[in-house]
Amino acid sequence: MKRREFITLLGGGATWPLAARAQQPGRFRLGILLPSAANSTPVLVMYDELRDNGFVEGQNLFTIPGGFEAIDDRLTERAAAVIREAPDAIVSGPELPLRALQALTRSVPLLGMTEDMVGEGLVQSLARPGGNVTGISLLSPELDGKRQQLLIEAVPDARRMGAMFDAKVTQSFHVQVLQQGARSRGVELAAFGVSGPEEIAPALSAAKAAGAQAINFLASPLFSLPGTRNNALVLEQLVALRLPAIFQWPETAEAGGAIGYGPRFTDMYRQRARMVVKIFRGAKPADIPVEQPTRFELVINLKTTQAIGREVSTGLVLRADKVIE
Repeated sequence: MKRREFITLLGGGATWPLAARAQQPGRFRLGILLPSAANSTPVLVMYDELRDNGFVEGQNLFTIPGGFEAIDDRLTERAAAVIREAPDAIVSGPELPLRALQALTRSVPLLGMTEDMVGEGLVQSLARPGGNVTGISLLSPELDGKRQQLLIEAVPDARRMGAMFDAKVTQSFHVQVLQQGARSRGVELAAFGVSGPEEIAPALSAAKAAGAQAINFLASPLFSLPGTRNNALVLEQLVALRLPAIFQWPETAEAGGAIGYGPRFTDMYRQRARMVVKIFRGAKPADIPVEQPTRFELVINLKTTQAIGREVSTGLVLRADKVIE
């Protein structure tokens, strides 16, 4: 199926009569509540994986419309609309969309992806999630600390750095741990919490004014979701402010960020698709262990660091999985 035809199917499902859809035998109904766009690379990769496992949009798979680009304040309303369509499973994440769904259903299987599923109280444990939620836990608290270490190594002369975090989801003790870790390396870390896209630019300007010489963007789709308008604006301002930064996805560095370290965003969508397949084949979410990333990539964009007049330590460049020159 061609890319344009596939996207048309995703968007055109809203015009199908509900009764007619419900009567189609052998059709699996997939709900979506995701910040990604329907035509984004990770979503297309997810559907590639579903197709490779025998579930083809327009044939035996129907996607309930209205669940893409779920990054607004209408999450509860949108979650309710998806659930009303009686999906066989719902792919969701990060934490806020998944919580909106969990508050409305304890029976529909939810395949989520969040920063720390156990710590956020979304599942009982990784091995035995219980209930109707399973998915991927990204190890973000640990990886935020690892990224901070990498940033300190990348910019060894920096004595002041900033940490940008999503004030709606990041816990204060996590930021405090990062500040203590930076202090032990002789670096002062100032934290800047933002609650929405409109606060990102002022926070970056405030970090620069406070003397920050580099920025660690803590795990959140608010900042680093590859291919989104928010992320593009962040990358543009970082260049304007001449600030190197590290992000949670390798793809963000490929899109113009200075450094990215973590699992591939597309791999996480492919991984969730395989979990959807298990549900479609009869497994219960309570019996599917929460998975974690197994492969992490370090990507350094030397074009970006050169554009902002910074050099990255040679030792770190030599360790990178990918260097963009």
